[in-house]
Amino acid sequence: MATTRKTTEAEILREYGPYPGIDQIHGVTFDGAHVWFARGASMVALDPGGGALVRELAVAADAGTAFDGEYLWQLAGDRIQKVDPQSGQVVATVPAPAHGRDSGLTWAEGTLWVGEYRARKIHQIDAETGAILRTIESDRFVTGVSWTNGELWHGTMEDERSDLRRVDPETGEVLERLEMPDGVLVSGLEADGGGLFYCGGGTSGKVRAVRKP
Repeated sequence: MATTRKTTEAEILREYGPYPGIDQIHGVTFDGAHVWFARGASMVALDPGGGALVRELAVAADAGTAFDGEYLWQLAGDRIQKVDPQSGQVVATVPAPAHGRDSGLTWAEGTLWVGEYRARKIHQIDAETGAILRTIESDRFVTGVSWTNGELWHGTMEDERSDLRRVDPETGEVLERLEMPDGVLVSGLEADGGGLFYCGGGTSGKVRAVRKP
């Protein structure tokens, strides 16, 4: 894999949480108004302005989370659930490409991109069938995945360290890295389409806003 072109230290702008009774943050996404995160037993919406939790959906949510502009998508075991955010109902499911070993999740142009944690891979899949369309490889465990403004980013977590990486969606080449501070780990990842990443903090129970370069 080619040498990374640019490495900088991540700038954490804000921390949310931890929240009472929530000891794990899995996937993270952004619907244009609220940050949604997966907490295992449910999906929770966070107001990024004030920091309050404003909604909760009783949907199994133990890995990555995504938003397609209308529906939420949520990894749960060996399946990906399509969730109506208004009713909280699961309206469809597709098989997860790694059969339960999946991590991050994001939506881009009609397809889902799914991290496979320990295999260090990201799969692009058909959102209707779950068929794998493309696979790219990383050299670290893959956590959150995010498409923003034509760029593919993913989080890593290995040896108690995390970074955020912009990668070439064709080759997996690392184009840019943001190194998280020591002890600050990234589970979920999503960009707000502006200048922020929202990062799930795993067992810290926190969500962090990080400046996007």
